[in-house]
Amino acid sequence: MASRKSERLVNLTIALLATRRYLTKSEIFRSIDGYEGELSSMERMFERDKDDLRNLGILIDVRGVDPGFEDEPGYRIHPDTYSLNLGELTGTEIALLSLAAEAWRGAALGESAHSALIKLRSLGIASDFDALPNLSPKVQVNSTSFVPLTRAIGDRSTVTFTYRSAQLNDETRVVNPYGLGSRKGNWYLVGEDQDRKALRTFRLDRIVGGADIISKPGTFQTDPDFHVLTFLDSHLFEPRDVAQLRIRRGRGHALRGEATTLSSDEQFDLCELPYADDERFVDSILWHGDDVIVLRPVALREKVISRLRSLVDSHG
Repeated sequence: MASRKSERLVNLTIALLATRRYLTKSEIFRSIDGYEGELSSMERMFERDKDDLRNLGILIDVRGVDPGFEDEPGYRIHPDTYSLNLGELTGTEIALLSLAAEAWRGAALGESAHSALIKLRSLGIASDFDALPNLSPKVQVNSTSFVPLTRAIGDRSTVTFTYRSAQLNDETRVVNPYGLGSRKGNWYLVGEDQDRKALRTFRLDRIVGGADIISKPGTFQTDPDFHVLTFLDSHLFEPRDVAQLRIRRGRGHALRGEATTLSSDEQFDLCELPYADDERFVDSILWHGDDVIVLRPVALREKVISRLRSLVDSHG
């Protein structure tokens, strides 16, 4: 029953997004599978569906089909108001959302949803079906290994890939993948390296040519208490030093999340920010241009200056 209702909600959302005019309830009942029984029963079902969509943050606009007459109200979802209230997401939740996005795109192009729009067209109601896939949530991960690794984690399947080390050496790794997580703008895989017989962390942008699944599902088991983000925070980002920065007011939001503001003037905030990796932190600082000024530690300030000089020498 739950899956049938979910399908009806998806199809209702798609139809109300795709239509170029307001749909009456009778048109909705005729075009969308799942509304059945007596008229009063379908109307109660529709009211519950509207409440469910509203709770998800999807706003249905209601107005008369013909502005010149007080006739039956029509319903439509405007694409520019379409949104989902997702709140703050962890890296794991983002990975799951990417799979849900694929499911949404599949639903938008599926037989049932397609049938609903064909029925609308048969009623003389124009719709913009081609735009629907662009309305689904998307996760931008610049790695061909992301999808196969996500599947392997869910199936508990072993993977192999070529990994480029910090010394720029390409090595073949065989890994039981435990989890994917995003930290400091990078995606990481945590898994049991079969050659080293220990948990290791791999940056996805250093995996060369994607990852291949090489075992059947259920090949390994993970510790039920394992949490990928906790592991990453404890092994990668344990603060080793504290930087004192001047961050221009209203700027540097990527740095402010973990910063403590000490004082402010008309242009800058004086902030303290713990960091673990010098090179990544320098990259983050340079990305903000002249909106961030390093005061201390002196070694960090000198690294930033050195990188800036190298950029000047390279580009004249």
